[in-house]
Amino acid sequence: MPFSWVAADSVYGVGDIEIALRRAGKGYVLGVNANHPFRSWAKPHAVAGTAKDIAESLPQTAWRRLSAGDGTKGERLHDWAYLELADLDADEYHDALTGLWTRGLLIRRNIADGDLAYFSTWCPAGTPIETPVKVEGHRWAIEDSFETAKNELGLDHNETRSWHGWHRHVSLVMLAFAVLAVTRHRANTAAEQTLTRVSRGNGRLFRGPSRRSDASPRASRSAASSPRSSSLGRRGVAPIRPMQKTPT
Repeated sequence: MPFSWVAADSVYGVGDIEIALRRAGKGYVLGVNANHPFRSWAKPHAVAGTAKDIAESLPQTAWRRLSAGDGTKGERLHDWAYLELADLDADEYHDALTGLWTRGLLIRRNIADGDLAYFSTWCPAGTPIETPVKVEGHRWAIEDSFETAKNELGLDHNETRSWHGWHRHVSLVMLAFAVLAVTRHRANTAAEQTLTRVSRGNGRLFRGPSRRSDASPRASRSAASSPRSSSLGRRGVAPIRPMQKTPT
């Protein structure tokens, strides 16, 4: 499948992978350690030093509070800073690319405890900060999908000894995961639409007794002979309470 961006944790490192991605014509947001060195040139804001030192020297105006996407508890908000380090000719790495691409440093700061994370970036010149933030945010969704596929579908439950065996197992698990994801999405959408119609009807799913309860002699006789008939009302039909919305 075609793709334009690559995101990775610092465990994968940088260096060779950066050059490989540039030659492949792909933008990237790659995690780096706090002691990774950065240097800028031909930029108004000159920086040089480790990622940690650069982050600590930034003024408060350099930070922006942005969302990295939806999480389990809503928007995943962090403070972000983005520094353009150098503009390079893209065709030096990939013949099909033209114009300038920018090396950059993206820094994420946790709102609660101030914890910092650092990322080396490569993207077309003029790319706004929202784009690398969104790319980095997708990595959380991918990792969450891996965890779900392992726990629910056995992504890592195989003892294959060849690439073909591994590829078949992983492909089937990914297919099953995709089917379940689409099924859940459709079910949640249908449930939301139903709850919306209910809320517009004054919060009541049904109004009054059903026609069967009102007209069926059998239902009336069974209700009259039941010890609970006195608490069910004159027609032997329990009042139906408004349906409450349940989380999906």
